[in-house]
Amino acid sequence: MKNFFLCVSLCFGLILPAVSQQPEEVPASREDVEKYLHAIHSHEMMQQMAVAMSKPMHKMVHDQYVKDKDKLPADFEDRMNKIMDNMMKEMRFDEMIDAMVPTYQKHFTKGDMDALTAFYSAPVGQKVLRELPSIMSESMENMMPIMRKNIEHMSEQVQEQIAEMMKQSPHGTGQPSPSTKN
Repeated sequence: MKNFFLCVSLCFGLILPAVSQQPEEVPASREDVEKYLHAIHSHEMMQQMAVAMSKPMHKMVHDQYVKDKDKLPADFEDRMNKIMDNMMKEMRFDEMIDAMVPTYQKHFTKGDMDALTAFYSAPVGQKVLRELPSIMSESMENMMPIMRKNIEHMSEQVQEQIAEMMKQSPHGTGQPSPSTKN
């Protein structure tokens, strides 16, 4: 009888959590993620990102042209910009978004997706979506001088470390390297 109660208690202990699992603990379904991605206008955001990426790409083409203009045809910039713009237009955003769904399902529960969808469907969430590109652009603009300064400092430190290691290395001092015996 004691074993019977132990067995019943063990079964309830294992089954009860699964049965009483709250909706917010249930993994997000494909539909939950798709509702969220629709609420955040993911397709439009990807198109906007492509447009935003084209500006630095065009600058890169321009810089390349300026650097090698004596070796390149006069219409190089126009031709390359058209090629890149066409490639961006041909990007398969729907496939990319579809590929994101399993990742969201892995990291978020149904409750998470419902809460995110509710937030981004509300007026303040829509405002966040509208303002975020400008916020990110302005933030990057403000951070660039700081990032450049940090990168320059890091580069200097790396170069100093390399120089120091070269001094300490038998190869860097002109000393013969120790021979190895097999």
